[in-house]
Amino acid sequence: MTPLETVAAGFTPYPAEFAERYRAAGHWRGETFGRMLRERATAHGERIAVVDPGGHSAAREERRWTYAELDRRADRMAAGLIARGIRAGDRVVVQLPNAAEFFEVVFALFRIGALPVFALPAHRYAEIGYFCAFTGAAAYVVPAVEGGFDYRELASRVRAESPSLRLVLVAGEDAGEHVRLADVPCDGPGPSAHPSPGDVAFLQLSGGSTGVPKLIPRTHDDYIYSLRGSVELCALDEGSVYLCALPAAHNFPLSSPGSLGTLYAGGRVVLCPQPSPETAFPLIEREGVTVTGLVPPLALLWLDAAERGARGHESLEVLLVGGAKFSTEAARRVRPVLGCTLQQVFGMAEGLVNYTRLDDPEELVTTTQGRPISPDDEVRVVDDQDRDLPDGVTGHLLTRGPYTIRGYWNAPEHNAKSFTADGFYRTGDLVRRLPSGHLVVEGRAKDQINRGGEKVAAEEIENHLLAHPAVHDAAVVSMPDPYLGERTCAYVVLKPEHRQAPPKGVELKRFVRGRGLADYKVPDRVEFVEAFPATGIGKVSKKDLRAAIAASLARP
Repeated sequence: MTPLETVAAGFTPYPAEFAERYRAAGHWRGETFGRMLRERATAHGERIAVVDPGGHSAAREERRWTYAELDRRADRMAAGLIARGIRAGDRVVVQLPNAAEFFEVVFALFRIGALPVFALPAHRYAEIGYFCAFTGAAAYVVPAVEGGFDYRELASRVRAESPSLRLVLVAGEDAGEHVRLADVPCDGPGPSAHPSPGDVAFLQLSGGSTGVPKLIPRTHDDYIYSLRGSVELCALDEGSVYLCALPAAHNFPLSSPGSLGTLYAGGRVVLCPQPSPETAFPLIEREGVTVTGLVPPLALLWLDAAERGARGHESLEVLLVGGAKFSTEAARRVRPVLGCTLQQVFGMAEGLVNYTRLDDPEELVTTTQGRPISPDDEVRVVDDQDRDLPDGVTGHLLTRGPYTIRGYWNAPEHNAKSFTADGFYRTGDLVRRLPSGHLVVEGRAKDQINRGGEKVAAEEIENHLLAHPAVHDAAVVSMPDPYLGERTCAYVVLKPEHRQAPPKGVELKRFVRGRGLADYKVPDRVEFVEAFPATGIGKVSKKDLRAAIAASLARP
């Protein structure tokens, strides 16, 4: 099959009646990413689009690209990639850090109709080898060395075992045996045909925590609608300055509203090489950053730094927190500590995104994870038999809508389990819905601990632990038990000032019990650690914590 036929074979399209409905409602407006950048370059030519402060191997020197320059670079990169054999429908694994080249490459691929496969900097051979083999990738784009890791060596190993991989491009001066990305752009002919709005634009990675991630096909139509909706709800405009602190390829910093949403609005994207307060706060101050997005562990670090007197964050107007449940205790600290508005974000790369609104009452902002972008987002909360539950009752979240996929890419077995017969996506999240439509995330179905028949929601216990003055962060996981089946283990990271004289585990149990919880919800075990293992985006890896406690219990 041709590359385009392969893409079509792996993609589950929206049913015709739904596509017609979404177009009639004005959600899908026939936009593509290539045209989006061209239109913004026409409207905002000399405005700064992307700021790369440098400081990493892909960009030692600071770069400040205007919309017109980014548009020209995308054209020249597209021509160079075509000259090197990249065609519409080809899959290209992109594994770049937060560097300006990321946007140059992906917009070039959008122009050609080739599909970026968004990999994260933390991925290694197991993941990259799988992505290349599973997608039949034609090319792979990497930095030379980043964070002390040599991606050129990884690329050499992957290429040797991936017959489809014809081209490895390296962002750096020394590409080794591969091709320097800087040598690719040319002034040759661009693509002879352009992608259609309903075509797949790229492949993202699922947020699953078990096994190798599934691949998520997003079309120009559906993803640009989610950008436009996010821009409106987050009130972005030409004066907005977005700090991309998380890995640029991840769905949250890409689209909620993220870097692509900021470019859609005509604002400025500032790339942050590291998300620590020590790196981010000076950038925020220098660039006048107005909005950024963080996962909860990073938000806690920023809050703690600000409470200790760190400065530079004062221009921030909105802090979006998503990727995982943000505890109520932590959410209530954002406005008094950072002096900005909190917007909670709850969504998934498969589609549905919920936001608290900027004019929501503070109680809704701090205690819920928002409501959907679109009036055509269909949300169901169901029991184990898929029976709908009333508002206020916790159940499984199912959804379908104008930017929620109808199937993973080339994964019929996963699709049979992950989607209902009428097209609702089974998110795996446990939520309860308020009469206002706001959702409260109670956890993942797999994070619900079954303690001898009593169900314990991990997030509920974490929220109580976080109220203790010595606790910086907490993660509650299940641990195997021969009698009850599962018991609860609370992993705790203490604040620096409490590490010399730490509280005992029994003190934290007493504290949690004193907050009025049932005895079965009090953690059976407390483990103190300096930091949590993290996924590629920076979320806590509960999979690794469960494995660690199980291994500890298995030892004599």
